[in-house]
Amino acid sequence: MTEHRLPGTLGVLRDARACGGGSICRVWLGELDDGTPVVLKIAPYDVATEVDGLEALRTAGAPVPEVLAADADRLVLRRVGGPPDWEALGRRIAQLHRDTTGDRFGWHRDNLLGRAPQRGGWSDDWPAFLAEHRLRPLLTAEALPSEVRSRIERGIDGPLADLLGGDDPRPSLIHGDLWSGNVVAGRWLIDPAVWMADRELELAFARMFGGMPDAFFAAYRDTWPLAGGAEERLPALQLYHLLIHVWHFGAGYVPMVTDRLDQLGWR
Repeated sequence: MTEHRLPGTLGVLRDARACGGGSICRVWLGELDDGTPVVLKIAPYDVATEVDGLEALRTAGAPVPEVLAADADRLVLRRVGGPPDWEALGRRIAQLHRDTTGDRFGWHRDNLLGRAPQRGGWSDDWPAFLAEHRLRPLLTAEALPSEVRSRIERGIDGPLADLLGGDDPRPSLIHGDLWSGNVVAGRWLIDPAVWMADRELELAFARMFGGMPDAFFAAYRDTWPLAGGAEERLPALQLYHLLIHVWHFGAGYVPMVTDRLDQLGWR
């Protein structure tokens, strides 16, 4: 019964049943006393950062479930469903990136991508922020071989700035952890790790690990095409989420890191 305790005055989750798929949190489906279908998420971190991200996306018009309650490690969301509409989702993400922009890269607070910390703060310099606030902190991962770490450090200190700074990207609000596993029923976004970044970072990750359906990308491009040179920047932008996977899950992801380094010619 304690497992299914809900935050605040919501009581206890009724008809609770475990939901698979999560690698970090425990997730339960069920109903409130009034029959409202909900999802209970129990996390090994303070869910306030997740609530902050969901609220930022909701305010910007992105499709996210309603937050019904949150308290420390427990988050209750209104349960959502389909049918899938990947084209609509592609348009909504393009609109999010195009219409919700700022003057600087970063975020107003520290938050999390999975269990990995994402440092807050602000910068006018996109390559520098990505290097110092995102890539370099992950080089401490125990599973990352020293020679791979050195190759990334040389890339950060050398060609990264020229590679990523040339198209003068604008800071866009991104979901931050956009892959098919964080899309419910082909239309709803969950598990955000939001910040203001070059939108190409979001799309770079969305192409990994099986990627989103072609309809998603086609609708995105129709709504807001990418700037020239995006394919050349892609391997560098995929490094962040690959290093996150090394940090979380170990050496099995190192070959994917070295593949991107080889594509970039970072020796």
